Amino acid sequence: MEIEYVKAKTLKEKPAWDQNLGFGKYFTDYMFTMDWTVEKGWHNAKIEPYAPICMDPAAMVLHYAQETFEGLKAYKTKDGRILLFRPEMNARRFANSNRRLCMEVLPEDMFVEAIEKLVAYESDWIPTAEGTSLYIRPFMFANEAAVGVHPSNAYKFVIILSPVGAYYPEGVNPVKIFVEDEYVRATKGGTGFTKCGGNYAASIAAQVKAEKLGYTQVLWLDGVERKYVEEVGTMNVMFKIDGKIVTAPCDGTVLPGVTRDSIIHLLKSWGYEVEERHLAIDDLMEAGKTGHLEEAFGTGTAAVISPVGELNYKGEIVTINNFKTGELTQKLYDTLTGIQWGNVEDNFGWTRVVKK
Repeated sequence: MEIEYVKAKTLKEKPAWDQNLGFGKYFTDYMFTMDWTVEKGWHNAKIEPYAPICMDPAAMVLHYAQETFEGLKAYKTKDGRILLFRPEMNARRFANSNRRLCMEVLPEDMFVEAIEKLVAYESDWIPTAEGTSLYIRPFMFANEAAVGVHPSNAYKFVIILSPVGAYYPEGVNPVKIFVEDEYVRATKGGTGFTKCGGNYAASIAAQVKAEKLGYTQVLWLDGVERKYVEEVGTMNVMFKIDGKIVTAPCDGTVLPGVTRDSIIHLLKSWGYEVEERHLAIDDLMEAGKTGHLEEAFGTGTAAVISPVGELNYKGEIVTINNFKTGELTQKLYDTLTGIQWGNVEDNFGWTRVVKK
């Protein structure tokens, strides 16, 4: 892929890496952009100064929400290497999201190459303090100027970068979860398995409702019976019940998370039995009340592992592991982040070195 490099006239002042970076507060000097049209295919690949994107008021994304995105991270190791974590899985999921939304599919090798080139160019922006990383946000949107409902004839692919710290202010400490039984996140046949903006927009009302009640996130139930556990907030969720790990199957309504898949591989390599099955919320609450629910945690790129310490379902509250981070939860976090930062041996071949 031929990329044009456009130099910035001035560069931004970088934040101190040891301060609280938060999540998505700072953005690097450059971004990657590339266009697709019916006539030219993929073209005009650039690494250019980070700046507002100009679009027509009739751009189809503004009216019919043809938009998809991904999220992954780059890490700087103690010996100065730059690592990506399983970017090929993000490339595959991005392609699947685009197919579902009837958008042009970006070749997976181009997706990974664009990320590597931009991260290498912006390597000085990768923070080095413990627990920090460079968040990578690739996204694509329909920018044909038209108001008829049809697949767009033009798309723009963009990658932006952000140095980040912890996603949740709590860090790797238990959070309180509100079980949502009014709103739903996804139904079979819909877009629940994709990363498209519409899924997240539809989740905000429930999130605001939970926050007003003093809860950090929402536990989603299935969209038909409001009976089976699916995801927690924007993360996959797992439960340790009587020594076994239970998580919802990826059967069309649950996002196939990269972290989820990695955690399952780790658990199986340690001898744990992992059940990918539908778990009724009533059974989960009963397991919590009787002491059979030993640990619970969300998994995702942004927070990696987020322990769950409390569930509230219709006013009934269950406390998990005395509102403490479980031993297995902590081990999973330490091992996975250790692999990502190059401190733990990668026996799975998950990390990919970015050449500067």
